[in-house]
Amino acid sequence: MSRPLVAIVGRPNVGKSMLFNRLAGRRLSIVEDTPGVTRDRLYAECEWNGRRFDIVDTGGIEPTADSEILMFMREQALLAIDAADVIVLVTEIGTGVTAADKTVADMLKRSGKPVVLVVNKMDSTGDVDPGFYEFYSLGLGDPISVSAVHGHGTGDMLDECVAHFPPESEFEDDPDRIRVAVIGKPNVGKSSLINLILGEKRVIVSNVAGTTRDAVDTYFENKYGKYVFIDTAGIRRRSKVDDRIEKFSVMRAKLAIDRADVCLIMIDAREGVTEQDTKIAGLAHEAGKASVIVVNKWDLVEKDTGTMDKMRRDVMRDLAFMSYAPVLFISALTGQRAERIFELVNYVNDQSSMRITTGMLNDVLADAQARQQPPTDKGRRLKIYYMTQTGIRPPNFVIFCNSRELFHFSYQRYIENQIRAAFGLEGTPIRIVIRQKGDKE
Repeated sequence: MSRPLVAIVGRPNVGKSMLFNRLAGRRLSIVEDTPGVTRDRLYAECEWNGRRFDIVDTGGIEPTADSEILMFMREQALLAIDAADVIVLVTEIGTGVTAADKTVADMLKRSGKPVVLVVNKMDSTGDVDPGFYEFYSLGLGDPISVSAVHGHGTGDMLDECVAHFPPESEFEDDPDRIRVAVIGKPNVGKSSLINLILGEKRVIVSNVAGTTRDAVDTYFENKYGKYVFIDTAGIRRRSKVDDRIEKFSVMRAKLAIDRADVCLIMIDAREGVTEQDTKIAGLAHEAGKASVIVVNKWDLVEKDTGTMDKMRRDVMRDLAFMSYAPVLFISALTGQRAERIFELVNYVNDQSSMRITTGMLNDVLADAQARQQPPTDKGRRLKIYYMTQTGIRPPNFVIFCNSRELFHFSYQRYIENQIRAAFGLEGTPIRIVIRQKGDKE
């Protein structure tokens, strides 16, 4: 069973994301004085008085919203409320009780869930603002005075939340989930794929490029295993990143790659591999992440005999630095081959975690040198003493030799190819460090 979940809800621009970041202890949610910045649900882990739980930040609830995006935001907030054990309704002292606050409060009372009412932006200490008492009219019990900026009152709020949690024995952690980052340029189908996997509208899907601004965590379990899917903002060309919110989104996508075990690199089948796709794939490669190249929208491509083979060759040519990554052709719209994603995620995750004994490595190394002699330069020959593995995710190897200068890049690539031929290591980059006699550890 998952940890208790606390949903932070309220109308736009009352400070939900600021409060979320305060509780998470780091700047996970984008904070901007623009209503509607937080569009999807964003999760983080918290601990208070020995209880571990998750918090979820939501887009502001606009009860009478007309625009497509605002309606999606309201839908996301409602899904979070439905999944939560405790709901924190955030209001703010500056505006007092608004009609939207009353509508949201009535909706929460109908949900039957425990609700903790907080009045945010109570930044000064001392005498209580007389407007604070107006919030009793919402009928949600005693409001709690909070300053998300300074942290005042958050302890009282968390005490109230924990008091509503089910007994601790009902919950347990699942630390063995595989973290999967879904990355790609805007509008390539990342959110559609996660919605397909979950069978619910977990992430906003819209034809407006850049809809997903935060990296959104989704916990999921099926017959293949346990996963955390991270839907990321599409990464645009740097020249097109011209507003602060968009820059934060790109940063979130890069951070999502860093904390992932496996990256699903999504490519639009109709466009093929673009320059931007190459840069995005390069981020995963440089971060040392196990990866699967997912060619989406395959249902929209006109096909004849050999279309898939030709496309696979084109992808491998354009992403030559990731020739180790398997390629999967899917349709997030129809579900075609989508289930294969789990098998490949498990496979490349295992490959990235593989440990090889020093004895087996040196057998491969001796055989490789017998097949192709190490290079020489001006009468000096490269002597390779031995090789050992020093880490995983990705597999890291250290090779000890007499001269680093003699160990030409092409021979390193040859050794890497021999390691892959012997042990597989499909779907994961390999790191090789060359050390020579006299090197300090």
